Amino acid sequence: MTVDQSRQEAFAGLMADVLNKAALALLISVGQQAGLFDTMSTLPPSTSDEIAKAARLDERYVREWLGGMVVGGILEYEPGSATYSLPPEHAASLTTAAGPDNLAGMMPYVALMGEVEQQVVAAFRNGGGVPYSAYPRFQKLQAEETARVYDVALVDTIVPLVPGLTERLREGVDVLDVGTGQGHAPIVLAQAFPRSRFHGLDQSEQGIATARAEADRLALSNVSYTVGDSTRISGQYDLVTAFDVIHDLARPQETLDAIAASLRDGGTFLMGDIAASSKLEENVDHPFAPALFGFSVFYCMTTSLSTGGAGLGTVWGEQTARQMLGAAGFTGIEARSVEGDPINIYYVATTSAP
Repeated sequence: MTVDQSRQEAFAGLMADVLNKAALALLISVGQQAGLFDTMSTLPPSTSDEIAKAARLDERYVREWLGGMVVGGILEYEPGSATYSLPPEHAASLTTAAGPDNLAGMMPYVALMGEVEQQVVAAFRNGGGVPYSAYPRFQKLQAEETARVYDVALVDTIVPLVPGLTERLREGVDVLDVGTGQGHAPIVLAQAFPRSRFHGLDQSEQGIATARAEADRLALSNVSYTVGDSTRISGQYDLVTAFDVIHDLARPQETLDAIAASLRDGGTFLMGDIAASSKLEENVDHPFAPALFGFSVFYCMTTSLSTGGAGLGTVWGEQTARQMLGAAGFTGIEARSVEGDPINIYYVATTSAP
């Protein structure tokens, strides 16, 4: 077989870039968790000692980390004064103040994948999957990630995707959030719409305990939580939400069936999920396609398969979502996107044609 030398060299360069950026992702994860980006965003050009003192961290580790950030193009360095700085244009993607634009907050997921790598390799050889219990940090990371979006966009951007929903929530309706995790979405909505009643459902006892504690801390009387199975929903609701959860489930179709059955006449299902296609070839140009497939192999698909579930992973896309929503009895299905959010798409579904 003839080898195209220029193509081989180009691919070798790609592999070197992958290696460097994988290491950079972990370094960014450390910096994000240690608060270094937030600290540096408030400092003038500073030495490693000054940065370490401001962040209350060990200088030797900070200095080595700073070196990685400089050679990786994240920070700027002035050799004469041995000072480091975070350009404001970079801070716009790396700090807490960036809100939903804080991509540094996604990097701890890369480290999380590394923690279960050997279990995933075993699943490749033996089938099955990696259980949810193998990801003790996942809910915390997920809560932090979604809070960045919910705090800024849930009330003013996502809710208005459903015509008339803001007004209905102001008047007072019953709302269920399926797969609520640590319950932040119902809390944000409960604060914004005190006349409505919000309920969160999740299988995680730890997540629900965290949600209840936060609701108690805020003295919210219109929000409650239940530990339970998403395929067995009790009660009737005017609105059901499910954000970034359906494609992870062991029994997604049964959950959608249960959601449809729990809606009152005229009720609405608002589902946020990954903005991908069910056809591989249509994902090639997606800006986050490798990340989506990586997250699927290392979490979404494998946790579902660990329980004998559907293991949808990135097979779940708009085509599959519409098919499964239709099978659950939803007849009015619209897909809507939010500007500046290339990862998620929001489905507005009703059980009767509009």
